Amino acid sequence: MAETFVKTFTDPDEATAEAAGLAWLAEAEATGGTRTARVLAHPEPRVLHLEQISDGAPTTAQAERFGRSLAHTHAAGAAHWGAPSPGFPSPGALRMGRSRTAFVSAADAPDTWGEFFAEYRIRDYVHRIVDAGGFDGSEAAVFERVAERLEDGEFGSPQPGLVGDGPARLHGDLWAGNVLWPTPGQPVDGTTPTGAVLIDANPHGGHAETDLALLGLFGLPRLETVLAAYDEESPLADGWQERVELHQLAPLLLHVFLFGGSYTGAALRAARRYA
Repeated sequence: MAETFVKTFTDPDEATAEAAGLAWLAEAEATGGTRTARVLAHPEPRVLHLEQISDGAPTTAQAERFGRSLAHTHAAGAAHWGAPSPGFPSPGALRMGRSRTAFVSAADAPDTWGEFFAEYRIRDYVHRIVDAGGFDGSEAAVFERVAERLEDGEFGSPQPGLVGDGPARLHGDLWAGNVLWPTPGQPVDGTTPTGAVLIDANPHGGHAETDLALLGLFGLPRLETVLAAYDEESPLADGWQERVELHQLAPLLLHVFLFGGSYTGAALRAARRYA
């Protein structure tokens, strides 16, 4: 029997959203996607029983397998830009969690990734940060210039090779702490062919480079190996390295909104590069 990690939420919709998101990501495993932690039970509205995964230092082989399998998770796709997972609760609000990150209904779906990222990732956070006194008018204007360039298509780029033309199926919060490396001898469904196991997802339809950029923001172990394996499995578009900080604007603005402090300067430095 799998060991259990009990996770408690303040809002029952958050528990439902997490369970739905993990299940949506897990669908991609059938086509080679990265292993996702299982929801073992949902015994109370605010409680999930999740599979307990041990976590160690990754080997080179694990990092390679993770890079390749993540490419297949992204390739599973999404219905539209900003689409939440099927089963996402409260379709009217389309926000969830402490960050109140915005998702997008099919009726409001933007036509391009640039429009999505500009409106639902940059402007949405910046407006709330300004309201909370975190950015002044001149600082907000830097982000608005980036948003306008995104809407104009200046930073548009093809998805990785396996994804095709539409949105990728993103984990959505793919920092190093949400990538677990099962330790030798721990059975995870008997094996860990995908190298890593994903937890704490915030999945939606987006650009695959956003997940990859977040992997690099907080120091994923063996990142270069992961990215090289990903690129070999699903070739990245030319110039992807020059867009890393652009895609990092979303998590940086999230951290400004939640924590302020040094994240404010980091977000502004990244934005000025693309303004």
